[in-house]
Amino acid sequence: MIEVRNLNKSFGDRHVIKDFSFTFERGKCNLIIGESGTGKSVLTKCMVGLVEPDTGEVLYDGTDFTQQDYYARKTVRKDIGMLFQGGALFDSMTVEENVMFPLAMFTDMSDSEKRDRAHFCLNRVNLPNAAKLLPAEISGGMKKRVAIARAISVQPQYLFCDEPNSGLDPRTSILIDELIKEITYEYQITTMVITHDMNSVLEIGDKIAFLHKGEKWWEGTRQEILISENKELSDFVYATKFLREFRDRLRTA
Repeated sequence: MIEVRNLNKSFGDRHVIKDFSFTFERGKCNLIIGESGTGKSVLTKCMVGLVEPDTGEVLYDGTDFTQQDYYARKTVRKDIGMLFQGGALFDSMTVEENVMFPLAMFTDMSDSEKRDRAHFCLNRVNLPNAAKLLPAEISGGMKKRVAIARAISVQPQYLFCDEPNSGLDPRTSILIDELIKEITYEYQITTMVITHDMNSVLEIGDKIAFLHKGEKWWEGTRQEILISENKELSDFVYATKFLREFRDRLRTA
């Protein structure tokens, strides 16, 4: 579990994150949604220590990460898996080597143990035959699955996913959503997903926080989001004319 309490972050006169509080629950897909530029990425960077918050707390299972020194933070980071928006695979490494990379960084495994773990993770994301391929030789959806395999290779307690469906077709996006959900439930990971994809919200949103101008404007579940009376949230969810007509029919049914 990760608890964020009264987090604030400014850059000069721009107050990006405003008194944000939210509990990211273990074994659930916790989603942060909102328009571009509303502070989602800055929030994530504050949570993993890439950006220092001005005030507030980020508690990993009760311990405030913001107050820890470099070595204590490094211990926490060993338990964090990251799924970056573009996959962020190393082009010069094979799929197998990409998955092994965090094992080399954070474990004392032998080469054979790292290779066995990499193959286990690739099997888990349904890529048993891709180990010796280069990223340039696989599709965008496969790259995302390799990135997920790499993220779970160190058996993380916490998984951060930044726009995991970016650039994917709708069918592949659904497969990635299902994979993230399965892994979260199976391994009881505290998963945080940044997304603006409403299909993802409705498919895997166990807990959802809506950011609006740096503030937590709404909190709820995927069942509650469709019937919320929050105007800003409704404008975000029902952004197109088609969806607004769907909303009106839903409310009058």
